[in-house]
Parts: sequence; structure tokens; C-alpha cells
Amino acid sequence: MNDMRAALFDRYGPPEVLYEGRLPRPEPGPGEVLVRVRAVGVNGGELPARAGRLRLLTGRRFPQTVGIDFVGEVVRTGASVTGVTPGERVWGLLGRRLGTLAEYVVVRPRRLAAAPGNLSPEEAVSLLAGGTTSLTGLRDKARLRPGERLLVRGGSGGVGSVAVQIGKALGAHVTALAGPRNLDFVRSLGADEVHDHTTAHPAGLGRFDVVLDTVGTGHRAWRRLLAPGGRMVAIAFDLDRPASSLGYLLASAVHGSGRVRFFSGNPDSALLAELARYAERGDVVPVVDTVHPLGAVAEAHRALEAGGVRGKHVVRVD
Repeated sequence: MNDMRAALFDRYGPPEVLYEGRLPRPEPGPGEVLVRVRAVGVNGGELPARAGRLRLLTGRRFPQTVGIDFVGEVVRTGASVTGVTPGERVWGLLGRRLGTLAEYVVVRPRRLAAAPGNLSPEEAVSLLAGGTTSLTGLRDKARLRPGERLLVRGGSGGVGSVAVQIGKALGAHVTALAGPRNLDFVRSLGADEVHDHTTAHPAGLGRFDVVLDTVGTGHRAWRRLLAPGGRMVAIAFDLDRPASSLGYLLASAVHGSGRVRFFSGNPDSALLAELARYAERGDVVPVVDTVHPLGAVAEAHRALEAGGVRGKHVVRVD
């Protein structure tokens, strides 16, 4: 057979526009790797793309696909590919495009690495996007140091739940915000302090050396919590007011004290290999909320949009 199952949508809209369809199976060209996908994470950035809120970037050609990360096995390599072996279990991300939620994906070798040997595909993929984002944001952008105070806004979600663990592994004192039913869950990840985001006021939380914002609203109020020399990392912006939100982030990245670091994840194989070592040492543990079959991709998006997530919703592609 030359086709494959894939999650698709033919128009922008609510989760119900997603369905399991079929696409031609890709073939690796020179410098490419064909991977049989076993599990894919459901990531927050896919929701506005599916809803059409990013149509200036995603365009109007359909069907469109979803999925940015994957865990699977190498099937075949194209010409000039070295260091990758058929049958090897790998994990990776596509970078700034979508399309991993399918039985097969073609990817450049620089976008993948050996997957953690101690985790199932579903467990491993739950760490991928959040882990690479947290390492880049906390270690590389904010240069978080041992003993510093870190605030993670959105501590129970797909990024925040891994960021709490990465922050502890880097030696920080970690304070996290989460919904009322997830407070104990976030404490179990190692957070030193956890506050209910529905009742906590920013002014009452104290000062922090680093603020990691995974929510995207009210950046100005959270930036005020920075201690002298503090750094804020924002990985989301307010989709209800995108122009003003992005404008503030861009201006804050240049002007004033407490510069804001704002970046779009684009991890390479070295970062993926380092995250695998964190997982194999037990410095980060899987944070799977629910595993969904490919045919229930709409349900997975609906569950993520409903909020209150503990870690990651994952789609099993088998």
C-alpha cells in the first residue's frame, strides 16, 4: 500500500473538523529519513492553527495536518544520510511546520535523535515539546542558575509540568501556578511552592529571578515580579489581542529592565539527545494525561481546549 492514515482537516473550525483520513505515504529524498510514527503529542500551538487564527501563516490549502513531534522507528534513509540506522527508535520535532500525526513522516536527521531507552513511545513523546522548550528557555535564554527563584506560570500543562522538573534539575527554587485540582500534582513534580492561579495575585507572590510564562496573557503584571537582574521567558502570546501582546513582547525584548525573552522552538538533534539523557537519568519523568487513538484526534483537541490538563494529551498512532 502506498498510502497511510493521518489526522486531517478540510476547513478551519472547532475540534470536530478533525478526522482520520488517508494521505500518500511519503518517501525519503536525499538527506531525509522515513520514520514509522508510534506516538504524537497534542500541543497548544496546534489549536489556533486548526481554528484558523493563524491562517496568515497556514494558508487556505486543504487538507491540512496536525502534529509537531513524534516517537517512532526509522524505516529507511535517503542518499547521503549517515548516523541513522533502520529499526532505531527515535524521537524528534518538525520545527515550525505541522504533519507528524500520521503513520509515517519524513524528517531531516538534524531534527531527530535516539529516543530514551527507558520510556514507552507515549511516555517519551509527552516530554518532547515541553522538554526542549524548557531547556531552551530556562538554560539557554534565561541562563537560570542554582539557587535562583523561578516562577512557572501554567505549572500543570504540557510545557509547565516539564519546566518545573527542569528548573529543579538546574538547582532553582521553583514556584508554580496551577488550577486548584492540580496543586498536589505539581508539588509531586518537585515544585517548592504551588499557588492556585484562580486566587493568587501577582503582587503577593514575591520577587523572582526568572519568570517562565506559558499562558500568554497579562505579561506586564508578571514582568513586574522580576528582581533586579531578573529575566522573563514568554513562550505564548494573547491570541485575543495578538497585535498588542506581540508588540509588548517585542518592545520588552529591547527596552527597559527585565528584558523578555520570546522565542519559537526549533530544536536540533543535540538538544533532543540532551533531553533524552535527562529522561534516562530520571531528572524529568513522563507527564501523560490521556492517551487517545488516532481516530479520536478531535476528542484529544477538545480535551486540551477544555483546560485543567495534567501534563500531556498523547495520540497513539499504532
